[in-house]
Amino acid sequence: MGDRRAERHQATVDEIVEAAWRLARTSGLAAFSLRELAGEVGMRPQSLYSYFESKHAIYDAMYAQGCRQFVEGQASWTHSGDAVTDLQAIGRFFVDFCTQDPVRYQLMFQRTIPGFEPSEGSFAISVESLDSLQAHLVSLGIDDPAALDLFTALTTGIADQQISNDPGGDRWVRLIDDAVEMFWNHVTSRAAATTQPAEETRE
Repeated sequence: MGDRRAERHQATVDEIVEAAWRLARTSGLAAFSLRELAGEVGMRPQSLYSYFESKHAIYDAMYAQGCRQFVEGQASWTHSGDAVTDLQAIGRFFVDFCTQDPVRYQLMFQRTIPGFEPSEGSFAISVESLDSLQAHLVSLGIDDPAALDLFTALTTGIADQQISNDPGGDRWVRLIDDAVEMFWNHVTSRAAATTQPAEETRE
């Protein structure tokens, strides 16, 4: 009996989260009300508090779901063995993920909800995905933390430009491969310049 009750509770939670996404995509992430959301799932507004303590808790569940979707996508990455090719594939995955659902992108990568901060548990999923990317960069010989920041800034910037200025198009998406090649040339040349004096000293 307890398991069935827990299953019904979780099913309702999932239904509320999906309805919240639908409303956010229609009305805007910050614009939908709890009254609208309750109506969408056929319950009274006060009944929502049996499942979520606040609207921010609903945002947190949406954020966690988006992060899990990103991590699941990361699991499908395949590595060719060529560093630039692999990084270009990662860049395309990230930008595609963002542009496929601009509302999800806003919630996960922009601060569009006043006062909202993801919970520790939800944010840990995001950290997991970032750690995975960092580990891949390290496997390619890129161990400078600033390089990770540069790569994420580069890909996020392309995604933002695409969503803001050419929604549904590919004007900025087409730049991913060139941008990643520039990134690779920059970080590898800088790494070479850093190690060269040490090698000359040993000689």
